[in-house]
Amino acid sequence: MATVQSSAQSTLPAVGTFKHSLYEFWSYFRENPGAVAGLYFIVLVLLLALGADIIAPYDPTEQNRDALLQPPAWQEGGSWDYILGSDAVGRDLFSRIVHGARFSLFIGAMVVTLSMSAGIMLGLLAGYFRGRVETVIMRIMDVILAFPSLLLALGLVAILGPALINAMIAIAIVLLPHFVRLTRSSVMSEKNKEYVIASRLAGASHLRLMINTILPNCMAPLIVQATLSFSTAILDAAALGFLGMGAQPPTPEWGAMLAEAREFILRAWWVVTFPGLAILLTVLSINLMGDGLRDALDPKMKRS
Repeated sequence: MATVQSSAQSTLPAVGTFKHSLYEFWSYFRENPGAVAGLYFIVLVLLLALGADIIAPYDPTEQNRDALLQPPAWQEGGSWDYILGSDAVGRDLFSRIVHGARFSLFIGAMVVTLSMSAGIMLGLLAGYFRGRVETVIMRIMDVILAFPSLLLALGLVAILGPALINAMIAIAIVLLPHFVRLTRSSVMSEKNKEYVIASRLAGASHLRLMINTILPNCMAPLIVQATLSFSTAILDAAALGFLGMGAQPPTPEWGAMLAEAREFILRAWWVVTFPGLAILLTVLSINLMGDGLRDALDPKMKRS
């Protein structure tokens, strides 16, 4: 019984410390109004994506030949049956944008997960072992960085074939060097500190030192980079979709929607404007949120 009580008491300070750290993080984060606004908008987009099947009034691929290029509800000739209007084949624009949020968030999450996981692994190896391992890894990253990101992504998709999955793989490769370089620099600054040396002298293995000792202290800048890369992934996926190398019709992906609508831009402004605004506001909100995360997680930005 005494052992159980002592164990429970030992967990209480840890819980209290976590709550204090969370409160401290939020107090710094909310000082940036743009970051808070971005967070609220991303939460709204996330809710739309999760509830797309319930919120959207129509199936995103359902066509109505009697409502081709229907204007928005508030414009002359519009109807509340199609709040944001319809496209060239009579599909409800609002339903397609809502379902497109699901695709965009999925693309961002998958790309960041792939790129961040591989980047952390390679960066740990380069920063910890140095020498030839570092030289090989960093020269490969330099080659990737030598190409314009969108051009490299286009080339990779051209090799793999135009498809949403291939576009995500290509974007993940393009974003990989940023995580590798950031992880490597963070590991190099941490590996010679006293707590790492103490763990090494205590007999910790190389894997344990990298994963359990060094990596947790490198996560703050990586979290910020992941947030900013999330918006880059959405933007690049939309660009590839617009060029016909990403999501293929009739997938309700925002970039592909722009590509399908570009020939109607002069006589049906809504088919281009609303998907473009969705991309703009989502990317802007994520970038604003990333700035707030950077300020909240950077010790140099915190007041004593």
